[in-house]
Amino acid sequence: MNAAVDHPGRLGDVLTEAVAAISEALAATADWGEAGTRPGQHHSDLAADAAAVAVLDRAGLGVLSEESGRHRRDRAVTVVVDPLDGSTNASRGLSWWAASLCAVDGRGPLMALVVDLRTGTRWTATRGAGARRDDQAIRTSGCDRLGDAIVGLNGVPSGHGGWAQYRALGAAALDLCAVADGTLDGYLDCTVDELGVWDYLGATLVCREAGATVVDAAGRDLAVLDHHARRIPVAGATPGLAQALLDRHPRHGRGGPPAI
Repeated sequence: MNAAVDHPGRLGDVLTEAVAAISEALAATADWGEAGTRPGQHHSDLAADAAAVAVLDRAGLGVLSEESGRHRRDRAVTVVVDPLDGSTNASRGLSWWAASLCAVDGRGPLMALVVDLRTGTRWTATRGAGARRDDQAIRTSGCDRLGDAIVGLNGVPSGHGGWAQYRALGAAALDLCAVADGTLDGYLDCTVDELGVWDYLGATLVCREAGATVVDAAGRDLAVLDHHARRIPVAGATPGLAQALLDRHPRHGRGGPPAI
């Protein structure tokens, strides 16, 4: 077994090295517009992806990337990568975009690193060992009432959901990390099967290690190594808030999950 897989500290170093490579690639990218390869894929996405995959492959890790799919299925640990979550924000000069990486072994998500590429703020989590924002341990806000909650949204809700306020910021990884550290109280993906595992998996581990409840609105496993799979993540600072948000999604009650 290679060192990156065998030693958690080395694995963390490799994830950090991959994010540094992403940052360097973006700094050298002149054209941040759409690449014309598929809708929503930018030149910046492709540059960031090539940089991250090179680091992870060299370290002996498998990769599942939004931009380039699955690499080296035979390897014991696969890193799920969104090299530039919020690339539309980045292309328009909006300050909410990140790199998200989540190492997955045979037991599921093992280690996550999400980095705000504008500010350098880092959210990290290791399975069973808690979550941190930079050097500080984090917990959720503890908010239990929807009427008191500030909620991050993806997509357009069918109506006012009863929350105190909402934000639609455009980068799921950062939105979910904001739930983990108490900046937001909850997160509701209002779409139906639009988000890929790279959008949410790293931040989902951060959330769970910080005490948040995170589920798929249709009751499916969120941790899937499938480039074609799509999910509907819903997160709350507490189980009660997660349930209240889940109740507002159109999939809940029509083949959706049981009560939390």
